[in-house]
Amino acid sequence: MNLAEAIIRKNVEKHPLKSAIGFKKKEGAWKELSWKKFSEIIYKTANSLRNAGIQENDKVAIYSDNSSEWMIFDLAAMAIGAITVPIYSTNNAEQAEYIINDSGAKLILAGDQSQYDACLDLVKKEESTLETIIVSKKAVWIKKEFSSFYLEDFIAKSSPKLEFCKKEYDEVATLIYTSGTTGTPKGVMLTHGNFIKAFDAHFEFFKFKNFEEELSLAFLPLTHVFERSWSLLCLYGGARVYFLEDPKNIAKTLEEVKPTMMCAVPRFFQKIYAGVLEKAEEGSSLKKKIFDWALETGWQTSELRRNEKPIPFGLKIKETVADLLVFSKVKEKMGGRLWFLPCGGASLSPEVTRFFDSMGIHVTVGYGLTETTATLTLFPLTKFEHGTSGKTLPGVEIRIGENDEIQAKGNGIMKGYYNRPEETEKVFTKDGWFKTGDAGKIDATGNLTITDRLKDLMKTSNGKYIAPQMIENLLTNNNFIQQIVLIAEGKQFVSALIVPNFEFLKEYLKKKNIPFTNWEEIVDKKEINDFYKEKIKEIQQHLSDFEKVKKFTLMPSEFEISNGEITPTLKVKRNIVLKKYSDVIEKMY
Repeated sequence: MNLAEAIIRKNVEKHPLKSAIGFKKKEGAWKELSWKKFSEIIYKTANSLRNAGIQENDKVAIYSDNSSEWMIFDLAAMAIGAITVPIYSTNNAEQAEYIINDSGAKLILAGDQSQYDACLDLVKKEESTLETIIVSKKAVWIKKEFSSFYLEDFIAKSSPKLEFCKKEYDEVATLIYTSGTTGTPKGVMLTHGNFIKAFDAHFEFFKFKNFEEELSLAFLPLTHVFERSWSLLCLYGGARVYFLEDPKNIAKTLEEVKPTMMCAVPRFFQKIYAGVLEKAEEGSSLKKKIFDWALETGWQTSELRRNEKPIPFGLKIKETVADLLVFSKVKEKMGGRLWFLPCGGASLSPEVTRFFDSMGIHVTVGYGLTETTATLTLFPLTKFEHGTSGKTLPGVEIRIGENDEIQAKGNGIMKGYYNRPEETEKVFTKDGWFKTGDAGKIDATGNLTITDRLKDLMKTSNGKYIAPQMIENLLTNNNFIQQIVLIAEGKQFVSALIVPNFEFLKEYLKKKNIPFTNWEEIVDKKEINDFYKEKIKEIQQHLSDFEKVKKFTLMPSEFEISNGEITPTLKVKRNIVLKKYSDVIEKMY
């Protein structure tokens, strides 16, 4: 079945006047579209794409920030059997050109002026496959003589009725280019069946009650398989999805929208966790005692719920008081209604998931890749194990292969890499299992624990193996550390490049009456380095001696997407960072 049809038709028939999506235009209020109106705009867009010459299996690209138009365009393209090719809004012109040419995209939706300008340059090139540019915002200046149209004008005269293109489960719905922490990005072919079967498996796994009443906020990039799959799943189940264009506005938007569900990356949870602990430490001894008591009470109740055991009446009373005095204040900052938060992209420490669970917010830690339509394993609502990546989704099988590599089979496994049969062959075993490139182990009750990326495992000159993600994750749980890159391969000890959390460091400077000059000078100051030395010593006291960071360099600025140091999903491109800062690293040895 066509994925777009599976999402739209049943919801329009079931509740045409219920809200489907929400969006905000600049400084205005949030607006909603009903399923009837949402479907009509999708149908008009789909018919306009057909009128523009887009045929079944043609590639249609999206180069834009999150928006309602993004989702409308995605569903419209799939509805007529075209293949959607998302491009990160943070990709530069050269990166966008590579994806457009590699996929052979004929038409593109551009979001802002810089994205349009990059596309305009391509349309002018004879060798480019790009023929037409659609622009979602009227604020963007366009050149109509170069096949450029505003979306509003593009769909104006099209019919709001549509005949869906029939699709088999194994036919390609989208090409998602891997963000590529190493090597050249490859187009992952995901099918209509990959998505539909994965969605059905999630609903079987969780057995949600009243899912149609949920509200999800899409703030991670829709280009990434995680947010895209989650937002499509929400729509598939009849829940509302609001789209946040600028993720920097997340704090304000949470309080405005008050979502009940939202997927996020580990850094989101780490920042909240570290911020709350920091505030508790700064409070009076009485406030600290109340906070510790509330945390202990929340932990007791959450453990009973996790193990499906009844909560004694007296403990329920304590829980209500703990929520009133402590947890409600934290939850209000997150909108006050969040209860279910899928988390992916990297590992998350058990103390962080326990903290949120104590507040009554279920962080569903999961594991998966672009090549597996996101989810392979995840926390159930109960009987999960903190510190793991949960249990397999229905329809998924995992096994541990050579070198402890996690291998998978099942509904979500990609069809292959677009136009790269040799690359595809490399990632499958002879008996058809997908090789994830991650190392892990499975316990007696079926919980998967990720030990590290096989490519990232480091061996010191003393022959000791270091798993950097676990140590990096431990250190970034602290509020004063924003980003970190461990160095150990071939070295006699572990060192690190550390990006401070400049917001918290600035507050620390004020408290210590250290005048601020610029970050280059601040990170070189002895008292600042001594402060971080103590922090790091305290954090890693439980690690083995060979795993501990012995030396570090504080960086004066964050690693950036724009200069290729991190991916759009905030994963550090280790090889690039190590090469770029090789001089800094050598000084530590």
